[in-house]
This record gives sequence, structure tokens and C-alpha cells, in this order.
Amino acid sequence: MTNEGSRLVLVEADGVAQLTFDHPASRNSLDLASMARFASLVAELQARTTQPDAGGLRAVLLTGAGEQAFCSGGDQRALGHLHSTEDGARLAAVMGDALAVLEALPVPVIAAVNGHALGGGAEIALACDLRVVDEDVRFGLVHARLALTPGWGAGQRLMRLVGYPRALQLLLEARPLDAATLDTLRLVAAVAPPGGALPAARALCARWTGTDPATVRDIKAILRAGLERPGPEAAAFERSRFPLRWASPAHLEAMRAFDSGRRAGRAP
Repeated sequence: MTNEGSRLVLVEADGVAQLTFDHPASRNSLDLASMARFASLVAELQARTTQPDAGGLRAVLLTGAGEQAFCSGGDQRALGHLHSTEDGARLAAVMGDALAVLEALPVPVIAAVNGHALGGGAEIALACDLRVVDEDVRFGLVHARLALTPGWGAGQRLMRLVGYPRALQLLLEARPLDAATLDTLRLVAAVAPPGGALPAARALCARWTGTDPATVRDIKAILRAGLERPGPEAAAFERSRFPLRWASPAHLEAMRAFDSGRRAGRAP
């Protein structure tokens, strides 16, 4: 799968779909056309990952082209003529809806944050399941500096990740955060050397390439149930997935391999 559009490129190889923000001249910012294209590509990924034969797609990676930025959010020059509440509603809807779909993809979604991820770029990264960042990253929900609030869902995602008091502080201060602070806040899965976020994110994906794809999807599903449903309902959903995995051919094969290894005197 290879697709090109306004400031965006989507390719798939070795079970990983990589979506790249590809406009380094504007620090990978998004104009209206590229926002619409982003939504279209995310919808394509949704269709791809919900097909019965989609087991080959194991993860989705987001990254930015060049060395300066992951994504700097909306292109202020291209969007500067949009001043009405209707314009704001359209900007909030197209990306907010797309990020809700991205977040709900059944496979893990990883942001390889290589450089700046400010404003909308940080919102996109927070909609991913995991974030791997360069150690020289500048990351922040800096909307308040422009007299804005997050419009794509990042306020709720940030509060879910760090709690209400810290989320309020970060949104009000509107300052870029460095990698060490992101790590302290537990907002990142790994910190890589400069230029190393994408290879590190791919290495992270590789750690579960040997795991049964249906198991990977169910692990994400049961954890997301805990974020979205009342406790007892989420626990019931988690319990409902176990019998399906217990009786699956992948589990039975894993148990046969375990038993064979034990009888041969090998460690499991």
C-alpha cells in the first residue's frame, strides 16, 4: 500500500503502516487539504485493519519528514484567513473525528516524534497509543499562547494520562516540554538519540511481531475498554475475550511448543 497526498505519505511494509507528515518546509504543518487527506488515510487504515484478512498489519506508525519536526499542527499561514466560529468548528471536526478513528484502530498506533510537536502536532501524538521521542524534542500543547484551547481531543487525553491538576497546569502554562520532562510525566514509551525516534519506534514494534495478531488486538481492546466503560462492564469484556484466546489455534500451538520444549529440557 503506497499513497501520496498533500503533505502526507502512507506506505506499508513488514506489517507496519507508516504515515509520514511530509512538508518539511513548513515543519510538517497541515493545511485544510492535508487535514482532509489525513482523515481519508486514517479511514483507509480503519477499513484495512477491520478486514478479516488484516492479520498481516501489526501496527501503525506516525512520523515526520526531515529533522526539525514531527508535525507543527495547523499551517497558520494557510489557515490565517479563517476567522469565523464556523471555520473553527470545521477545523475541530475534521481532525477531531480523524484522531478519534486513529485512537480506536484495533492495532497499536505509535508516534515517532522526531523534533518539534507543538499545538496540533502534540494533539496528534497524544491520540497515539505510544510515543517514542528524540531526546531533543520540543513537545507541548501551546494553544493558550494563541488564545486557543485544544480542539482535537488532546485536553481529555492529557488529563487521562497525567491527571486533572497536572493537565490544567500544562495547558495554562502552554510551554514546550523536553524529553526528560515527558519521560517524568510518563507520556513517552522511550527516548531515543537525535534522529533515532523512528528506528526506536520500529524496534518497539518488533518486540511483539512474534505475538499472535489476534492476541495483540485483544490486549489493546481490553485496555481501551477500561478507559471507555464503567469498571464492571470493562472487566466483563476482558473476561469475555479470554475463552476465545484459550481455544484459539495460536494458543494451542503455543502450548504444544511449550510442552515440547519442556520435555526436551529447554527453557520455555
